[in-house]
Amino acid sequence: MTESYAFYVYGSYLFAGLVTVAVTLWTFLDGRARRKELAVLEASGIRRRSARPKDAAS
Repeated sequence: MTESYAFYVYGSYLFAGLVTVAVTLWTFLDGRARRKELAVLEASGIRRRSARPKDAAS
C-alpha cells in the first residue's frame, strides 16, 4: 500500500523543491538587477535620502 502513495509523495517533494529553487533564483537575479539600477542612478547623481552627502565630515 505504501507504494501507491510514493508517486504522490515524491512528486510533492519535487514540486516543492523546484518552487524553492525558482523563488531563490528569482530573488537573487532580481537583487542583482536592483543593485545595477541603483548604481546607474547613483552614477547619474541621484542619491538615496539615507546616504550622507559627499562633503560631510566622517
